[in-house]
Order: sequence, then structure tokens, then C-alpha cells
Amino acid sequence: MQKMAAIDSETAPLRPSRALPLPRYWRTAARELARRDAVLRVFIRRSEGLPLRSRGDAFQTLARAIVGQQISVKAAQSVWNRLAAELGTVAPAGVLGARNEALRGCGLSRQKVLYIQDLARHFDNGTLGATGWDTLDDEALIAELTRVKGIGRWTAEIFLIFFLGRPDVLPLHDLGLQRAINLHYGNGRALTPSRMRRIAAAWKPWRSVATWYLWRSLDPISAPG
Repeated sequence: MQKMAAIDSETAPLRPSRALPLPRYWRTAARELARRDAVLRVFIRRSEGLPLRSRGDAFQTLARAIVGQQISVKAAQSVWNRLAAELGTVAPAGVLGARNEALRGCGLSRQKVLYIQDLARHFDNGTLGATGWDTLDDEALIAELTRVKGIGRWTAEIFLIFFLGRPDVLPLHDLGLQRAINLHYGNGRALTPSRMRRIAAAWKPWRSVATWYLWRSLDPISAPG
């Protein structure tokens, strides 16, 4: 979400490549966070001018998340390239129309073939799609996404931040975010999840923005967004 280098998250599929306009709330959020939090103030100033980035549509983004699970960045890109060559465009109809053997021949495991097919069915039959997403709060949308086989909470949270622009998502299972909080707020000591949540409470309602700047503090180029 293509490794999010320096993030060490549960999947490695969403590394972005296309610059996006800043969400309308972003500058307001950055100003408020810089005023409230001296640690974030440093990173906000340092990261000024760095763009948010994204890649693909909703289906492709989630499919890439599945492809990249538990394999290296290079291997994930190779599998994706072969999948795109096989299908022409990686889209729900193409996935559902392909033989299992053809998908396996692209380098997908049996499990990942089942996951991508399940994702394609959700998009194809309308049980998953952008229609109505704006009416759901974050937790309801995460619950909807994680009904798809192969999509866990972390993937859903990253999707909410970068592809839906939700401003107040805290992906606390992300190891990169944990590392940044431990480094900058715990002097390198491992903080408990409850302590991290208390620290992050001061960032509401802009926890997505705070998360982005903390990722950037670890690796300004390779971090997500």
C-alpha cells in the first residue's frame, strides 16, 4: 500500500505513485497539530511541500494489498505485472473470468487466488463499492471492508486514509507508526497501546494527518502518501 518502506506493516502493497491534491482539511489540520504538539510541529515544517500520493482505483488498490501480503516488494510487483499482462486490466470482471490456473500462473498462491476472487465478487455484485461509503462512519466502513477475505483491519485503515481521505484514522497496528511514537514520545522505549492511544487522543480529529507526518519522520521518501 510496493512496500511502504520503513513502515513494516502487515501487508506491503500500497506504496503510492501518483500525487494527489491535498484534502481540503489538510492545512487546517497541520496548523492545529503544529500548535498543539511540539513533536509534530518539527515534522510538519520539515515535510512542507511533500505530496500525498496514491495509485489505482479502489479495486486495484485492495487487490494490490492482497498480492503484496507476506512477499517482498520486488516479488509483489512482479506478480502484479504478470497479473496485469494476463488480464489486460486488473478489474473484477477480468478476475472472475480468468481460470484459477491462469491466476496461479501469475504467481498467486491458492489462498491469494481465493482472496482476489472474493474481492472481485464483492465489487462485481455491488456488495462492496464506493456507492454509500460516504454515509458510513470509519468503523462501519472498516467492518465492511474486512468482510472480504484477505483484507485485515490495517489494510482497511490505510485505504480509509489514502483513498477515501478520512481525516481521523489511527492505524495503531502499523509497526512504523508504533516505531515513530516510541522514538519521539517514549525516548525509544516501547510504549503500551493504551499509552499510544492517550498520546494520539490529543491529535483528534486529525489522527490520519498526524500519522502521515510520523511516517514521514522515519522515511520522508518511502513512507506512505
